[in-house]
Amino acid sequence: QVHLVESGGGVVQAGGSLRLSCAASGRTISTYAMAWHRQAPGKFREFVATISWSGERTYYADSVKGRFTISRDNAKNTLYLQMNNLKTEDTAVYFCAAGPTVTITQTYDYWGQGTQVTVSS
Repeated sequence: QVHLVESGGGVVQAGGSLRLSCAASGRTISTYAMAWHRQAPGKFREFVATISWSGERTYYADSVKGRFTISRDNAKNTLYLQMNNLKTEDTAVYFCAAGPTVTITQTYDYWGQGTQVTVSS
């Protein structure tokens, strides 16, 4: 069992930056693919970014490509999402997830509770 806890959310002005963290416990994440997804009010949860267990492969949603960077520190059992040049449409609850395979779908085994990101204009 992997327990995931996100942190780093908050309120930021458009054009600003935030760094989200996802701390894992229970098991090492070093053998898991990890991902960030988000859910805006009134919308379905959507894929943001994913990273392979080694960190060598990363994939991004077109909407965040070039602005967001996913990374991981397996020694610290932690996943990160650096978000730059934030836009109001990035406002959502951000979830981290862990699973056996890199995928842009929702098929991850473990999910955190989420952290709110609000981007004001």
